[in-house]
Amino acid sequence: MRQLPAIAVLVAAATGLVLAALVDWEPGAVVLGLALLLAAGLRLTLPIRQAGWLVVRTRGLDAAVLLVLGFSLVLLATSIPEV
Repeated sequence: MRQLPAIAVLVAAATGLVLAALVDWEPGAVVLGLALLLAAGLRLTLPIRQAGWLVVRTRGLDAAVLLVLGFSLVLLATSIPEV
C-alpha cells in the first residue's frame, strides 16, 4: 500500500509510452507529461511515509523538477504541428 502512489504514476507513464509506440507520439507524450504532473501533485500533497518511491530529494526540489518536466512535455507535444 505504501508504494501505491508511485505505482499509479508508473502505470500512467507506461500507458503514455504504449500510446506513443502504438498510436501516435503526440497523445503518448501528453499522457506521459500528465503522469509527471500527477507525480508532482502527489509529491506535494502526500507525507513522506506515504509518498514512497516518489521521494528523492527535498519536497520542493522533487515537485519543481516534476512540474517543469511535466509542463514542458505537455507544451512541447501540443505545440508541434502535425506534418
